[in-house]
Amino acid sequence: MTHRPVLLAVLLTVCGTTLAQLPASPTAAPPGLPLQHTAGPWNAGHVQGIAVDQRNGYLYYSFTNLLAKYDFNGALVGTLVGWNGHLGDLDFNPDDGKVYGSLEYKNDQAFYIAMIDVQRIDRIGVNAADNDIVRTVYLPEVVNDYTADINGDGRFDGDDGRYRGNEADSPDHRYGCSGIDGVSFGPRFGRTDGTSLLTIAYGIYGNTGRSDNDHQVLLQYDVSQWQALARPLLEAQPHHSGPAEVDGKYFVYTGNTSYGVQNLSYDPAGKRWLMGVYQGRKPGFPNYLMFAVDAQAAPVRGDLRGVAAADAHAWEQGLLLPLADAGLVDKATGIRGWQQKADVGLQALGGGLFYLVDNSREGQQQAAKLRLVRWNDDARQPFVDVTSH
Repeated sequence: MTHRPVLLAVLLTVCGTTLAQLPASPTAAPPGLPLQHTAGPWNAGHVQGIAVDQRNGYLYYSFTNLLAKYDFNGALVGTLVGWNGHLGDLDFNPDDGKVYGSLEYKNDQAFYIAMIDVQRIDRIGVNAADNDIVRTVYLPEVVNDYTADINGDGRFDGDDGRYRGNEADSPDHRYGCSGIDGVSFGPRFGRTDGTSLLTIAYGIYGNTGRSDNDHQVLLQYDVSQWQALARPLLEAQPHHSGPAEVDGKYFVYTGNTSYGVQNLSYDPAGKRWLMGVYQGRKPGFPNYLMFAVDAQAAPVRGDLRGVAAADAHAWEQGLLLPLADAGLVDKATGIRGWQQKADVGLQALGGGLFYLVDNSREGQQQAAKLRLVRWNDDARQPFVDVTSH
């Protein structure tokens, strides 16, 4: 006679799998993570990105000139206000408990990473200029590319106001650099372990009349010593304290996009970097809305197609990262990606879970709605909504 408990145990330990190890339902979420979350409406810019503190149960939304802090239950904890720059994508650094975000001052030719002491956001209207709550690190590498004289006329066509309001038409800006936006912590490219670095993605002007802006540009920095470089946010006197060198500068051939990587997130489960973009307009490219870089693929030095070298007889060289072997594929170019909106909020949470954000407008105010999704590994629908805990 067969003993059913023994038979069940045998079945559950096939290939080393026990009952505790069986995967959760594809539509179930761990307790604590909200399935949906709403922020706003706020009298501010549209939502740019989010950061998630899973340990303490907080969500942070960047609304360009306002940072909103909520708990996982949906209660508003506080807001940070009082700057004129453009606060873009965010990420939470568990090593120091701060939120890091891209902060742009194009008119001052100053591009920073803002390090925000979010534990001190405990009420509505906390001012960024008070009590040293925001410290910033200057990025000379970005400034050098943003202000580069590409057409060789002896000046940066952008600081004289000639292209004010339509900066994308300027012939300058190396690689089409418009500043920075996407930020995310993760491993050094080519690895899935080791020191966690801050990766910063360039904004890229959507100029369809040039061919040197078809790569996404990603910088990596070890921020463990950045406290010594950080300075208070003082908009009247922009500082230039920052790292003299990058820890790595990399290029991903995607075709031109409208303002580069808006949201960047490292996915430890899929071992890839996801990049949400505003759709490009060049007809020779598939113009996907989301791309992925294989984190394990080693960077390889090669030609930056479309970027003329100094002697103008060859392409400039750079460290190239391949797109992940996933998603839709464009047969004409070999470029892969997804037609998935991921440009105003994308955050990997581990275990194949993500937060995706949709933006909306209510009159003159801006709002955001967040939803919990799971990676679906489908070229046409990469995410599926999580519907229960």
